[in-house]
Amino acid sequence: MQAAFADMGTPLSDVTFVVVDLETTGGAPGADAITEIGAVRVRGGVIEAEFGTLVNPGRAIPAQITVLTGITNAMVVDAPPVGEALISFLEWARPSPDGDAGTTVLVAHNARFDVGHLRGAAKALDLDWTEPRVLDTLALARRAWSRSDVPNHRLGTLASFVGSPTTPTHRALDDARATVDVLHAALEALAPLGVTHLEDLATATDPVPARRRQ
Repeated sequence: MQAAFADMGTPLSDVTFVVVDLETTGGAPGADAITEIGAVRVRGGVIEAEFGTLVNPGRAIPAQITVLTGITNAMVVDAPPVGEALISFLEWARPSPDGDAGTTVLVAHNARFDVGHLRGAAKALDLDWTEPRVLDTLALARRAWSRSDVPNHRLGTLASFVGSPTTPTHRALDDARATVDVLHAALEALAPLGVTHLEDLATATDPVPARRRQ
């Protein structure tokens, strides 16, 4: 029997993407590393909401990190501590009571870094952490565009390549906004290759080298 469209899975237009970016002190994941959280919630190509907050890491921000991000110790003095900020973000990112957690995907560029810091802080503070479904736009972009298309797959390079109106600045919300544009452009580029459903994302970001795949 021929499979019905409903059996193919969840169309990407029905998926809620929570695109997140973090700024940190540069230290290892834990309770004293995050200095800023920025996130954008999108569904069907439409931005539904944004989240942004500075975070007081409870320790001094190294000078070289301040040069990179522009976030100073004075800026985070009155910011919420990591635990409070993380709880606010997780509540904001959690699907609504009538929503489907299975169709919510946490997205980040080089997701291992951002998700690792979120997970590490949650565990260090004994916060409830449910491992999310994760999509890495770095891996997605490597599948969508080869080095003949772009010189590298850094967020700034990709944002410029796809015509994002937001320039990544190493500030969390700006970088999350740019990541949204990279996500949408990459999904559009991969759609003709059959990446049209949530279930396709697992194979769209596989680690097989391009030469072997070709």
